[in-house]
Amino acid sequence: MKKIIPAFAMAFRAMKGQIFQTFLSILGMIIGVAALVGILCLIDGMEKFAKDQITQTTSLNSILVSSKSTRSENGVVVKKDTFAYISPAQFEKLQHDLSGQTKMMLLSTQSAEVVHPTTSKKMLSVWYGATPSMDDKAKSKLLAGRLLDQQDVQSSRKVALVNKTFAKLFSPADSAAALIGKQLVMKGESYEVIGVVNLSTKSPEVFVPITLFSPTDFKNYPPSVIIEVNEVGQVNPVKEKISEWLKKEYGKQRADFDIATNGFRVEQAEQGFRLFRVIMGLIVGISVLVGGVGVMNVMLISVTQRTTEIGVRKALGAKRQDIVFQFLAESISISAFGSLCGLILGVLGTMATIPIIRAITKVPFQASYTWNTIVLVSLIAIVVGIVFGTYPALRASRLDPVEAIRREQ
Repeated sequence: MKKIIPAFAMAFRAMKGQIFQTFLSILGMIIGVAALVGILCLIDGMEKFAKDQITQTTSLNSILVSSKSTRSENGVVVKKDTFAYISPAQFEKLQHDLSGQTKMMLLSTQSAEVVHPTTSKKMLSVWYGATPSMDDKAKSKLLAGRLLDQQDVQSSRKVALVNKTFAKLFSPADSAAALIGKQLVMKGESYEVIGVVNLSTKSPEVFVPITLFSPTDFKNYPPSVIIEVNEVGQVNPVKEKISEWLKKEYGKQRADFDIATNGFRVEQAEQGFRLFRVIMGLIVGISVLVGGVGVMNVMLISVTQRTTEIGVRKALGAKRQDIVFQFLAESISISAFGSLCGLILGVLGTMATIPIIRAITKVPFQASYTWNTIVLVSLIAIVVGIVFGTYPALRASRLDPVEAIRREQ
């Protein structure tokens, strides 16, 4: 510490005494670091924006358990003769074993032709066998009537919940409320419409109690379990519990099930932006290296100009490592000052660029300023100062004091 403070104090005095020369030496550093900071802040902002979009459009705290009803043979996908699936009875058991931790829903999907009982109008729709909705916001989407409830499922009531698209196509003249209580026919069976919901889907959809589906339906259209945990951090623990439950219930047939989460979407986005960040960092980093070469050139000029000073110091007893440390301190100080100016310029540059990006893309994009960027800039300052200051420092330390003093005379 006794040597560090005086060395850096001397370095700052040298920089102050050669302002124009110092400015020329750090100009490349300023431009390089500003470009690097700007690129990193914009990429961090892009990553945050992408994650926010994924979070808004995808439930990251959900788990999907589905049956593998197909297999690949010589590159050809064929349907399995037999495979395991979760029946309504087994779903209730799973629901009981995971009670208190999750919200769950069993869903089987197929298509069916729906017939209007009076006009005989036929319409193809998506037909869901389902348990009651686990979505707490489902009631807010209800336009008329009611949702499926547990009694409908347990009693296998022939009732149907339809979406807004179905209601408009099936009975254009009727309002959502007017459709309640009317009958519709699917596969020769009559169902009473109990509710209309406003979903974001564009296809006509009908929801009926899943207990109305037969084992043949389940074999052709295996049901999936949609599970929603309270917090994202619970996804992996609950996923492990489900896997253990499947092993216990199905034994070797556990392999017939897939357990999927949406977390991989965020991971994929992170990997993509990490790669993009590294590539752009390497490209822009070339300008930082050019700035480092500028620092080295100016330091070499400084060594030449201060030959007498170096000779006098060595004649008065300064050791080689003292001279090396002094010039390294100057190099690091110059690099640090250039990096600081570059950091400020980079931040101001991104702040000025954001309105232009928003105006062109019409997207609420925002740059992200993180501590990682500040730490990276600090490391760049130290590394560039050491790497490009080492040769001038060694050259200065090798000067013979007598020759150094004589050369100036």
